[in-house]
Amino acid sequence: MQDEPQLARPAPMEGRGGYNSRSAVQAAGASPALPRLEQAALDVPLSEGAGPIVVADYGASQGRNSLIPMAIAVQTLRQRLGSGRAISVVHTDLAENDFSALFELLNDDPGSYLKLDQGAFASAIGRSFYEQILPDDSVTLGWCAWSVQWLSRTPVAIPDHVQVAYSKDDATRAAFAAQAADDWLVFLKHRRRELRPGGRLVIITMAQTDDGDFGYGSVLTAMYDALQELVTEGVVRQEEAARMAIPTVGRTRAEFAAPFTSGELSGLELEDIEIFEGDDAIWRDFLADGNATAFGARWAAFSRASVLPTLARDLSEGTSAERVRDFMDRMEAGMAARLAAGPKPNLIPLAIIVVAAAIQADPGPQAV
Repeated sequence: MQDEPQLARPAPMEGRGGYNSRSAVQAAGASPALPRLEQAALDVPLSEGAGPIVVADYGASQGRNSLIPMAIAVQTLRQRLGSGRAISVVHTDLAENDFSALFELLNDDPGSYLKLDQGAFASAIGRSFYEQILPDDSVTLGWCAWSVQWLSRTPVAIPDHVQVAYSKDDATRAAFAAQAADDWLVFLKHRRRELRPGGRLVIITMAQTDDGDFGYGSVLTAMYDALQELVTEGVVRQEEAARMAIPTVGRTRAEFAAPFTSGELSGLELEDIEIFEGDDAIWRDFLADGNATAFGARWAAFSRASVLPTLARDLSEGTSAERVRDFMDRMEAGMAARLAAGPKPNLIPLAIIVVAAAIQADPGPQAV
């Protein structure tokens, strides 16, 4: 097992709108969770009084894939609230996230909930959701899409790949599994504090199939091979490549359920969990048009926007912005060429989890 990487935290998604324009895979994958979000908005108890109802968007990135979910949440809650009460939507992400792109989208896009509901208000928090980021008992409805697969840190370097699911090193896999279990529990504990009694949180995230398949096989092979080629060419130094790892995991059904069965989450209930195969929209489009070049380019662009910024963080300290761009460009081109040379479908295992904050029973009048 290798030493701990120098840069242990994941990077935010590619900025300047890059993630917004290249995240169709995530948008397609999140669609099956939207009915659960709508149902949660119908089920949550609404607090009395005139204060705003708070909706939290955990892991918003630059907002493109939050437009539809937040519009559904706001419109469903509005039907129940009537016109006289404010809805506060709080978008959260890492401090380095491109929040300017998010607010430009919310202000300008016709599908923005700000355009659809004059009583809805947007704000943002630039902090990791692996800590408490909202007050106790403040959140009525939460949404978290394509975010909790990201670990809070890279526990160890991966000696033989960039994605631990494809590593053959048992100690490395065990270290990532332990980090994933700790992070999942920490995430849920903080959400338990933030949710109001009866509040709901709907999560969609990467998963593993029941037989342990993480998926994305051809994409990750192309990524690792492209990186090794850059090492061979002298573009990336061997010690830099050795540090590069994507701190994402796909959890199993049992791993998602474990904190709820261990007794560590009193006050937070697991309402539902579903593991399913997500829509491989890029493969579906390839079957329709036969365009291998577009197939490779789309998967490479998805990777550039989502995970290549994290790999680029492990270039040597003091690396110029120009070298980072060159690394990203070369990785994207190398991946696109490899994927176009032999298009294959990619398994996309996903999980939908719905959790609810318990409502304490009224103890009734106390004896005097």
